[in-house]
Amino acid sequence: MLDCKDAATPMATNCYLDLDEAGKSVDQRMYRESHLTAVKRILKYLKGTKGLGLWYPNGTNLFLNGYSDSDFGGCKIDRKSTSGTCHLLGSSLISWNSKKQACVALSTLEAEYIAVGSCCEQSLWIKSQLENYGIKIRKHSVEM
Repeated sequence: MLDCKDAATPMATNCYLDLDEAGKSVDQRMYRESHLTAVKRILKYLKGTKGLGLWYPNGTNLFLNGYSDSDFGGCKIDRKSTSGTCHLLGSSLISWNSKKQACVALSTLEAEYIAVGSCCEQSLWIKSQLENYGIKIRKHSVEM
C-alpha cells in the first residue's frame, strides 16, 4: 500500500457496510471483500493526509459547545440508530464520537434523546477534567 494512489475521502458516498453474506470471504470470520475494500480506502486516505493536522489557537475564549445528531434505524441489519457527537472548546474541536446505539429507538425523537444524553455525559466529563486542571468554563451548551 506504500505506492497506492491517495484517496480524497475516507469512505465512498455509495459504500454501505451491511452484512454481506453473498460476498467473497477473506478470512474465517464474517469479513468479506467489501469490508476489505473499505479498509483499503481508509488507508489510502490516511496516506494522503499525513501532513494535515488540527490547529488550536492560544488565547481563545473557553466556551464548551457540544453538538449531537442521530439517524433513525440506520442500520439495515438490526434497525439500531447511530449517534454522533462533537465538542468544541472555543473554536477548537476537542472530541468527536460516532456510535451505534445500544437499543432500538421507537421514534426519531427517542433516537435524538439518546444522542443528546450521550453528548451531555461527555460535556460533563470534559468540564470536570478541565476543572481538575484549574480551568473554569464560563459557559457551556449542548445542541441537537
